[in-house]
Amino acid sequence: MKKIFLAVLVVSVGLTQACQEGVKASDEKNEKTEIKSEKSDNHSEKATITLTKEEFKKRVMNYEVNKEWKFEGDLPCIVDFYADWCGPCKIAAPILEEIAQEYKGKINVFKVDTQKDPELAGVFGVQGIPAFLYCPKEGKPRMTSGIGRSNEETKVMFRKAIEDILLNNN
Repeated sequence: MKKIFLAVLVVSVGLTQACQEGVKASDEKNEKTEIKSEKSDNHSEKATITLTKEEFKKRVMNYEVNKEWKFEGDLPCIVDFYADWCGPCKIAAPILEEIAQEYKGKINVFKVDTQKDPELAGVFGVQGIPAFLYCPKEGKPRMTSGIGRSNEETKVMFRKAIEDILLNNN
């Protein structure tokens, strides 16, 4: 048991250190790209919506008030837990944007930056990213993680989960 605990501890410390190095490198890059994305955002409105902790509590679940799951939204939703330094998250982002456009008016696609709002990731037990929380209007949410081996496989994965979990078209 001590060996397993020690192994988990060593891996956790290693991942934390690697992530911190990735964050430092991406912070400089993000400062440059934020200016560019602000300009490009004026030309086209994004279908995905990035939530803060307070917005999350209003649009998905107020976990500080409700101990049991109680969905607060008007439409079923996907919550994408991501970080700017995460390679698979960068691959999933444009696919989710496309999915959000495709299902506009039927579901919402929200994003939570785990670097800016780590509490939200902790509340839902997110241990690896990208992680996706599928929240139907009725019933319990379901969490998945990772992406497919290709963009097309990832799109199929999202569409199937939306139809099966959110829209109940299984």
